[in-house]
Amino acid sequence: MAYDQNNIFAKILRGEIPCKEVYSDEYVLAFHDIAPQAPVHILVIPRGQYISIDEFGREGSAEEIKGFYTAIDKIVAQEGLKENGFRCIANTGDHGGQEVPHFHMHILGGCKIGRMVETDAV
Repeated sequence: MAYDQNNIFAKILRGEIPCKEVYSDEYVLAFHDIAPQAPVHILVIPRGQYISIDEFGREGSAEEIKGFYTAIDKIVAQEGLKENGFRCIANTGDHGGQEVPHFHMHILGGCKIGRMVETDAV
């Protein structure tokens, strides 16, 4: 699958769609989710054109990968999530629930998150 230049995160990265920014550097942009599922719900997206976490791991440079996870560390510290914990989720593909074809990590926190997975398949 080729990267879709018109996905919503690509448009946010280009400044065509506004976001409520939390953190930004040369590797990532992080912003509040527009439909939060927890008191803190932040999306972290790489600036590179990666569709999924596996593509990012395979094709991203060492600097991009380190920069991405270093940014998550800075964001959870900035948001006060380290003491009580948080959850990171990267939905991938249709069965994984990925809605936007640009790799992104959800950071959820600010409360006890609850069960890890709910599915009808079990």
